[in-house]
Amino acid sequence: MSMIRDLRAVVRPSLRGKNTPTVYANYDATRDHSSSSAVVDCAVYRDGRRMKECATPHEAMIRVRESGGFAWIGLHEPTEAEFAGIAAEFGLHPLAVEDAVHAHQRPKLERYDDTLFTVFKTIHYVEHDELTATSEVVETGELMCFTGRNFVITVRHGGKGSLRALRHRLQDDPELLSKGPSAVLHSIADHVVDGYIAVASAVQDDIDEVEIDVFSAPAKGSPKGVDAGRIYQLKREVLEFKRAVAPLLRPMQQLSERPMRLIDPDIQKYFRDVADHLARVHEQVVGFDELLNSILQANLAQATVSQNEDMRKITSWAAIVAVPTMICGVYGMNFDHMPETHWKYGYAIVLGGIAVVCLAIHRLLKRNGWL
Repeated sequence: MSMIRDLRAVVRPSLRGKNTPTVYANYDATRDHSSSSAVVDCAVYRDGRRMKECATPHEAMIRVRESGGFAWIGLHEPTEAEFAGIAAEFGLHPLAVEDAVHAHQRPKLERYDDTLFTVFKTIHYVEHDELTATSEVVETGELMCFTGRNFVITVRHGGKGSLRALRHRLQDDPELLSKGPSAVLHSIADHVVDGYIAVASAVQDDIDEVEIDVFSAPAKGSPKGVDAGRIYQLKREVLEFKRAVAPLLRPMQQLSERPMRLIDPDIQKYFRDVADHLARVHEQVVGFDELLNSILQANLAQATVSQNEDMRKITSWAAIVAVPTMICGVYGMNFDHMPETHWKYGYAIVLGGIAVVCLAIHRLLKRNGWL
């Protein structure tokens, strides 16, 4: 929080003019505040073309003020100290800076003066040979984007979701990149949502596999149903996926429908396509959640039915065994005067009677499906 208190004392520069001098109360422009391992790429773009490499974000902003264009600075998991100089250089709001450094934010879109602060949740599908009760299906990260009139700052958290390939694709399309920072913001949003679509397809395969296991006939001797832990774990991963997708619906709707000074009108049209794709993914994820609920209930119902079948078999055999138990118990009593005890064929008759009654009960229970 010390960095936040320092930033509150900063007199933020006006970025309305290219040659407007920058004055900070606690920031020394001659010092290299921004040279850190957190900066993964730093460049200035003018007319859709990447200019000469910039060593630091401070140098990039000087070039922007002198010759126009915009700066695109990429960072990966910066600390407060590493981000302090960049935040002061570009006049970023302390609350947005705090969110960008500490992460763990919901997807959102906020406006601070002349800067848009956008938070995306990145989703990566974790490959696995077999889905178990402890399998990790999706891995989440975070991507924050500060979009100004002449700069874009991306802050990435997590090991996945690199923007290097996206940057190269944009550099191969100067006409789109010439639209400025809003074109970069759109490409990032489109890149994130395309990742959602790919993950949704992979998760669908996992759900199909579990569904087949639940409703397919089990092998002889194996119990019906599957491990409920597998279904529950998959449901938890889908809920994590849902938490990344659902909150982003409103920000994409705002970017696609509400006129914004920092968003080029030509680029705003493209946000509608991103919002449409996001809505489709959201419908898929909601469907996944409901389908997994049904699969889990069906699996539990099958387990209950299997237990009932086992209990019926046990009860049936207990009924059969009860016949000889009762008869033998009667004839095992030690009374002197009992009928049939002195019959010559009494033993054979009793055994035969027991066998006939047991066979009759067995046939009756089998006919009714209890055995």
